[in-house]
Parts: sequence; C-alpha cells; structure tokens
Amino acid sequence: MLKFLKNKRGAIGIGTLIIFIALVLVAAVAAAVIINTAGKLQHKASTVGQESTKQVASGIQVLKVAGYADVNSTDSFIIINTTSNKTIINNSAYRSISDSSQYDHIKGIAIFVEPNIGDDIDLSSTIITISDEDKKVSLVYSGIIEHVDTNGTENIFKGLVLEGANDSVNTTEVNTTDGKHINGSYVVIRNSDGIVVGKDGWVLNNMPKFGIIVLQDADQSTYGAHPTINYGDKVVLTVNTGEIFKPGVGIREKISGEVIPEYGASGIIEFRTPSVYGGKVVALQ
Repeated sequence: MLKFLKNKRGAIGIGTLIIFIALVLVAAVAAAVIINTAGKLQHKASTVGQESTKQVASGIQVLKVAGYADVNSTDSFIIINTTSNKTIINNSAYRSISDSSQYDHIKGIAIFVEPNIGDDIDLSSTIITISDEDKKVSLVYSGIIEHVDTNGTENIFKGLVLEGANDSVNTTEVNTTDGKHINGSYVVIRNSDGIVVGKDGWVLNNMPKFGIIVLQDADQSTYGAHPTINYGDKVVLTVNTGEIFKPGVGIREKISGEVIPEYGASGIIEFRTPSVYGGKVVALQ
C-alpha cells in the first residue's frame, strides 16, 4: 500500500496554480455565455408567447350578415337646385325611378361584427375580402363612419343607402347624355333656371371600400382617424355590393369572404342568397 502511494505524487507548484486559475476563468466565461444565452432565449420565448396569445385570443367574430335588396333597374338620385350665386343650395329633393317591383339584386350588405376577448382591433388596418363565383375583391377602410343609437337592421340600411355613408363617398363622373339608368346613385345639379349643369352635374357614387356604422361603443374608442373596437363593442361594416358585383348579388349566388384584422383570427363570411328576395332587408348569414 505504501509503495502504491509513493508512486502517485500530487501536483504542486506555481504552474499547477496557474492551470487551476485558468480553468476557473474558462468555467466562469462559459457560465456567463450560458446565462446570457438563456436570458435571450427567455425573452424571445416570452415575445413569441405574447404574439401567439395575441393571435389566438384576439380577432373578429362575424355575428350576422344582412343584405339590402333592390330592383335591378332603379335610379336613386338627389336633385339639387342652386341659386344664381351657384354656391348656395336653394332646395333639394329625393327621387326614385323604377321599371320593376321585384327585388332581384342585393345592392349592399351589412356585416355585424364584434371583437374576441383579447387586444383591441384597429378597423382602419382591417381588410375585407369578398368573392362570388367569378370575382374576388379586397376592401380597405374608406374613412366613412357613422354612430347610431339603434341596432335595427332596417334603420341601418336607411342610413347606408341614401344618407350617412353615401353622403361622403368620392364620386366619379358619368359620361351620360340622356340621363338614363347607369348603375348607381346620382346627384343632379341644376342652376337657378332649373337647367341641369351639363354632364359634369351627373356623378356616380363609387364605393370600392367599406364603411363603418357603430352600434355599441361605451368608451368611444371608434372616434378618430383609427376607429378601434374592444371587448363589448359592436359595429357594422358596410359593403356596396351593387358597385362591386354589378348590378349586385343575384338570387342563388354563393358569397364567401373574410374580415381580416391586423392581429388575430379572421371573421368568416359565407352564405348563399335565397331563391327569392321577399323584401328589402334579407337575412343572409
């Protein structure tokens, strides 16, 4: 036993001490690198987790979709009589001309939506995609928003068709000489002598974007350039299907689409129109 121990001598001296210190330093550096890497991975995992939670918990639900049916050959227009000043409106009147009593096309749809439990949804960054069997379009926010105190569908469409949204949409000149029907709503401008002011007086309401009608907004988060909805809010997104799918959506047609927020799950639009439109307001989804 003593002979065995004599053959196994321990390392001693300054060289051994230097090696020991070097090993300690290497271990310390390695530990620092591991701790730093772990911190970065933890931060990245937290960020990914927050993004995943936002994507899963946030989003938009489509509660229902209603349509506004009208006859195919109908002109809705406003006659505005100006004074000799040409900058003052003397009076105005609403007129409608139709050659049919059968509702045969959906001219506009109202998409009732609310947010999921999660982050707020900025509607100005939301996109609506909608398609029939032949055409697909993507719509962005038009900047047109109305706040109402009722959730009655018929009242909403009253604002959608004549007043409210259509009052502020951009217009595109219609080159017409006889005033006959061209899909859309028209503003007829007359001078003080009752004469229509040339073809420039005829304009077609063009709405390639969607508008917003606010039904419920307790904290008034929908006011401003970036209307935002949070939990408990309810709004209607209005789409001019008469302009998108000229002359509108007919009977027995399949329509599909999505309401796509900046973050979160999309709301689904999918329905087939009925075989007959029994009235102006039609439940679609």
